[in-house]
Amino acid sequence: MGKRFFGDIGPIRYEGPKSDYPLAFRHYDPSRVVMGKTMAEHLRPAVCYWHNFGWMGSDMFGASTFERPWNNEDMEGARLKADAAFEMFATLGFPFFTFHDKDVVPEGASLAEFGGNLAEMTDRFAEKMLATGVKLLWGTANLFSHPRYMAGAATNPDPDVFAYACAQVKNAIDATHKLHGANYVLWGGREGYETLLNTDLSRELEQLGRFLSLVVDHKHKIGFKGVLLVEPKPQEPTKHQYDFDVATVAGFLRRFGLEKEVKLNIEVGHAVLAHHSFEHEVALAAALGLLGSVDANRNDYQSGWDTDQFPNNAAELVPALYFILTNGGIAPGGFNFDSKVRRQSIDPADLLIGHIGGVDACAQALLSAAALIEDGKFDALRAERYAGWNAPAAQAMLKPGASLEAIAKRVVDDAIDPKPRSGRQELFENVVNRYT
Repeated sequence: MGKRFFGDIGPIRYEGPKSDYPLAFRHYDPSRVVMGKTMAEHLRPAVCYWHNFGWMGSDMFGASTFERPWNNEDMEGARLKADAAFEMFATLGFPFFTFHDKDVVPEGASLAEFGGNLAEMTDRFAEKMLATGVKLLWGTANLFSHPRYMAGAATNPDPDVFAYACAQVKNAIDATHKLHGANYVLWGGREGYETLLNTDLSRELEQLGRFLSLVVDHKHKIGFKGVLLVEPKPQEPTKHQYDFDVATVAGFLRRFGLEKEVKLNIEVGHAVLAHHSFEHEVALAAALGLLGSVDANRNDYQSGWDTDQFPNNAAELVPALYFILTNGGIAPGGFNFDSKVRRQSIDPADLLIGHIGGVDACAQALLSAAALIEDGKFDALRAERYAGWNAPAAQAMLKPGASLEAIAKRVVDDAIDPKPRSGRQELFENVVNRYT
């Protein structure tokens, strides 16, 4: 690029909660040990390629507002973009990054040209990763932007589109494998419908199941050791998407026998669009053994849209971090900042400031959740609520061989007459708030 995109801004340092310097971490201290791991090991933060370097600030009502030196759909622009990206990774000191294939290179005139461009950039990435120590959290293929995917990719009524999507994913997962990516994500951006009047639900779900099975087969064929992740989202851009939420995807994976092959990438904004809380989706994925990784962002609650803003409310994140920690963490997943600055935030420094605030909020939530666990009172309250299930008679009801008749007889013989017990919701909320 000739000169640094971020000018003379040096590496971002931890300066502590009292610092008022906008280009410093106040809560995220990468080397600080929390519950036996450093903050960097717990959060595994990643910078996404698309919002930071692919989006130029346009929206449905206005043109681009960002002036970037790489804003050209050619390989020279792609190389400039890579230079700026790795400059940003190194400046922030984040250990990971993520990308879609279309973020990093132009598609060109054919799949062969697209694949060649991606192969060239994969080699360039490998060199930069070696020089900086930055690693790939996950890669993925963009199967939603091109007009060919307007009716979906795997679920498209045209089999040639299905085949093209297979070829594009093969190239993307091969690139991820070559870069030793820790995961590979599949997000069904248009795997859904606009109206049921022209949609064969049964056929499209079968196509999607087969597509995912083909990806699993290819993963094993090439020896990719990373985790395959599906990212739930209820709607947008389609009216209804087949990967609606954690529960829906879990059922889908079981239907096609893929529950041991695929985990989930949970995004805050997508959880909100599904009328769930982020902690609900995290807790449910953990309970089902499907928690894989996290996209850290937030929505504007007034807009009803997936606004992809940087997280800035640590208190809201505490319950989710609690469930992540009690699950044993999310590695080899991480906290991917699938967040973008506002289209009026046009300075390069704004990109850094957004990530600084986002990871600081996550770090605050991490510290609060860890203190909550280490204190033990909160977990004791939860255990007390279910203490009755520790009794042998209660355990017996859940074991094979139990019958309604035997349970009913015990109720009569022992004159069981249960009385309502308070759920003490306000007490639980107050205990959590002590640590925020």
